[in-house]
Amino acid sequence: MQDGNIVTQVFLPLSLAFIMFSLGLALVTADFKRVLVQPKDFIIGAISQVIVLPAIAFGLVSVWTLEPALAVGVMILAASPGGVTSNLMTHLAKGDTALSVSLTAVISLLGVVTLPVIVGFAITNFMGAAAPDISVVRISGGVFAITVVPVIIGMAVRHFWTNFAIGFERWAKIIASVLFAVIIIGAVLSVRDNIVAFFVQAGPITLALNVVMMAVAFFIANITGLGVRQRTAITLECGLQNGTLTIFVAVTLIGNQTMMVPGGIYSLLMFVTAGIYLLPIFRRDGGE
Repeated sequence: MQDGNIVTQVFLPLSLAFIMFSLGLALVTADFKRVLVQPKDFIIGAISQVIVLPAIAFGLVSVWTLEPALAVGVMILAASPGGVTSNLMTHLAKGDTALSVSLTAVISLLGVVTLPVIVGFAITNFMGAAAPDISVVRISGGVFAITVVPVIIGMAVRHFWTNFAIGFERWAKIIASVLFAVIIIGAVLSVRDNIVAFFVQAGPITLALNVVMMAVAFFIANITGLGVRQRTAITLECGLQNGTLTIFVAVTLIGNQTMMVPGGIYSLLMFVTAGIYLLPIFRRDGGE
């Protein structure tokens, strides 16, 4: 994936836009109403993802020996919202899918502000004089165009053409999953000459971030008295980040290929950790 070519400037944005559109197809206004009706669940989930996750990521990259661009990539990842995958995994785990969808949607909206701010801070803090010139406004506009607009379009389709949306939703999720896989595999292959070195550097920290954050999210949800289904939703929402958005911001908006590596590696590892988390649930349900 080289900056400026058809992959990063056309295929990647369009694929991410479709993935977010598929999220919008599953959204109805009731999903946002629950933020007001059941604020505790949402607030705890939002704080865990918007504040705690980037804080833990910053702590890890501050003590880890890591190439500056990779450190920024970890922070981009931590600033990204949960993806459509977290909604699917929550559904499979019989968690609170509506809460998961609400968190993904609202935090994607908030990401227009939070992501550029965190990215700007990370680049300045970790790259210093070597920091590339970036425009926070451009990043914010790019994130808005590629996440918020497709979600709104998807919601509009769901509202005005409900039957079509319900019928197409399943296929949209399948297509979105395929596009997600293509983007991640493409990202990994694009740095195949350095993949071993990058994996040695970024693999352990991304795995640590994933495991630590899932454990912390589970702990926070548990001590605040949330139910099992809500705890599952928040744990998976904080453990399954939008790796495609991370890659888009790094390669398309910033133009740095190395920064996308943590997102690509994390997107592979998170399925392993999520699978381990779900295994006892599947075994329990299978035994009932």
